[in-house]
Amino acid sequence: MRRNKFSLLFTLLVVLTSVSYATDQYAVTFERNVPVKMRDGVTLRADIYRPKADGQFPVLLERTPYDKNYGFSFGLEAAARGYVAVVQDVRGRYTSEGEWYTFKHESDDGFDTVEWAAALPYSNGKVGMWGGSYVGATQMLAAIAHPPHLAGICPVVTASNYHDNWTYQGGAFEQWFNESWTSGLAQNTLSREVTNETNATKGMSRLPLTSYPLFNFPDVRTSDLTPAFAPYFLDWLAHPAYDDYWKRWSIQEHYADINVPALTIAAWYDIFQGGSLRNYLGLKSHGGNEVARRGQHLIVTIGGHAGDGRKVGDVDFGPSAAQYNENEITLNWYDYLFKGVQNEFAQKPVEIFVMGLNQWRQEDDWPLARARGTKYFLHSQGSANSLGGNGTLSADAPHSESSDHYVYDPSNPVPTTGGPLCCDAEHLQPGPRDQRPVEARNDVLVYSAPAFSRDVEVTGPVSVEFYASSSAVDTDFTAKLVDVGTDGFAQNLTEGIIRARYRDSQENADLLKPGQVYKFTIDLWSTSNVFLKGHALRLEISSSNFPRFDRNLNTAEQPELGQQFVSATNIIYHDAQHPSALILPVVPSE
Repeated sequence: MRRNKFSLLFTLLVVLTSVSYATDQYAVTFERNVPVKMRDGVTLRADIYRPKADGQFPVLLERTPYDKNYGFSFGLEAAARGYVAVVQDVRGRYTSEGEWYTFKHESDDGFDTVEWAAALPYSNGKVGMWGGSYVGATQMLAAIAHPPHLAGICPVVTASNYHDNWTYQGGAFEQWFNESWTSGLAQNTLSREVTNETNATKGMSRLPLTSYPLFNFPDVRTSDLTPAFAPYFLDWLAHPAYDDYWKRWSIQEHYADINVPALTIAAWYDIFQGGSLRNYLGLKSHGGNEVARRGQHLIVTIGGHAGDGRKVGDVDFGPSAAQYNENEITLNWYDYLFKGVQNEFAQKPVEIFVMGLNQWRQEDDWPLARARGTKYFLHSQGSANSLGGNGTLSADAPHSESSDHYVYDPSNPVPTTGGPLCCDAEHLQPGPRDQRPVEARNDVLVYSAPAFSRDVEVTGPVSVEFYASSSAVDTDFTAKLVDVGTDGFAQNLTEGIIRARYRDSQENADLLKPGQVYKFTIDLWSTSNVFLKGHALRLEISSSNFPRFDRNLNTAEQPELGQQFVSATNIIYHDAQHPSALILPVVPSE
């Protein structure tokens, strides 16, 4: 979400109903709050930026819940480059009529708006879409409705499935994102309904999660909590499993309905990284026609929701990182797609930022065919607890070894320290951060490999396969991949979680039998990082990452409804019968 103040240019822009700007290519004219009637009679409103010239031009459309006024910068750039840029408030947001409910209306409203835009007198009939986060969702949901005049999309840092990788991950509730994002959105809903202010940042420690204060008020007649400004929040909590509520909106279920080329932009530290990469792969394999399947392009940058520029979190990624310009990339994409310009998109379809080397690199595809899945097995003498323990990683499979155990207490969870976070960096800082304070805890198992004697590149999907038991009927397991520098700085690269009851299926919960050993897999998504000579590889395993994820209460209650909790003793096994391992895509040196 963008929180910057409007510039003087924008202030002038909104005051006037039609203005012109001299540019290198076209002067720009602007129309504000143009009504667009949807099929059910609801009116949405859009701002239109277009060349002040005769003729017809391709249309670029953004449908946003974040206030269309923020689209002025791209709108001016696009119109100056010979596009009609349409920026629309989605249903129930800012200037548009109707009720705001996440995802519900975006396919129908997207279809209707695309076809309306294609019929504008200054449109040449080709419509492309752009934007990130939920604005990426409005593109994907419009595309699965396959409006005839939609000819391309550019979804930036967005998800493939609004259950897993938006609201939940590995069965755990994305508490920080869900509550901070909906709090921000609720401010506009609040302003449409009442005038008093509500402090949305309080209450994250309350149980059950359904009591989060901004979204509930007591019914004076029954004392029951009723939804206020974000009714979808309670619906999300009511559907922890991947059921029909989620499947109707899942992009992954509808790749075959998307018939257009896409430029997918992902980021290593972005909260939707996993879904963005799945979208690229899914459309390339299962798109609705050859144009869609052959027309997929991918760019992976660094921060996404975690931040832009050369410095993300505590790490300066160098001058090459500063070259990323999302507006320019988007316009170049549509120059290639709609105008036939032979620019960078006429070359290889994938471009990634390789951390460590801090360089951009073009690739033939994703994942890299030359990467080799390499197992680093977990070892210890039975005490991998904390950075001061004896946990190690090596390519040698374990034989007879003692297991590691720790106590997970939901009243004292492992604190979130950086990582793929959104949407309140003021209170919880995202991106790469030093993990040593986390690694000092006894409820964090730390496994480290010896320092590398040469540069080693890891690029591609990362996972952990391990064997574990618990004293509880349900618990969580977390994992984090870390690059340890020569100065000891422990840089988090990527992370994941699995809720034990969803270890085999996101659709059907299955509680644990206390003391029984189970095999688990944690998807850590992907990374591209060169572990420089002298750096070391590290894996953290624990059972909490709060408040990024909600605390598992270790009981049979649904965590989102429960108020009571117990501590759990969790055991990680690594022996000949239980060869727990970190699996990395290692790129051979040339």
